[in-house]
Amino acid sequence: MTQEAYQQIAHTIPLQPGVYKYYAADGTLLYVGKAKHLRKRIGSYFSKQKSSYKTHELVQRIHRIEFTIVDSEQDAFLLENALIKQFQPKFNIDLKDDKTYPYLVIKKEPFPRIFFTRRKYNDGSEYLGPFTSVAKVRELLSFIKQFIPLRTCKLPL
Repeated sequence: MTQEAYQQIAHTIPLQPGVYKYYAADGTLLYVGKAKHLRKRIGSYFSKQKSSYKTHELVQRIHRIEFTIVDSEQDAFLLENALIKQFQPKFNIDLKDDKTYPYLVIKKEPFPRIFFTRRKYNDGSEYLGPFTSVAKVRELLSFIKQFIPLRTCKLPL
């Protein structure tokens, strides 16, 4: 898609958070991305500033753009992750694997525990996340345990 072609549709793209999908002329899904402000993010691909070879190749192949508006940046992250795993677009690299992202969980127990997990259960516990870095989750967990006395054992109390 040329910059001129993009300019003709730019006004139809909202400023809300969401997920955008780039399609080739044959209907192949090329790329899925997320944005806090859809129009700004999509527009950044068509600016005259220098871009990487990969981005240049992607933009040359874009024939159609679709977007989905969501309520928050976190919702956009979750939807993007799910779509990349489902469709595995050619130009997405980072989220193609089947790993799940970590959450911090504060168990709903008389003496709560806090730890990280990769699964959310409907158990009444408080789940924080998802996070993109296990290292950051461990760092945050260490910080919390340093200042808040929480139990560390798994024994039923």
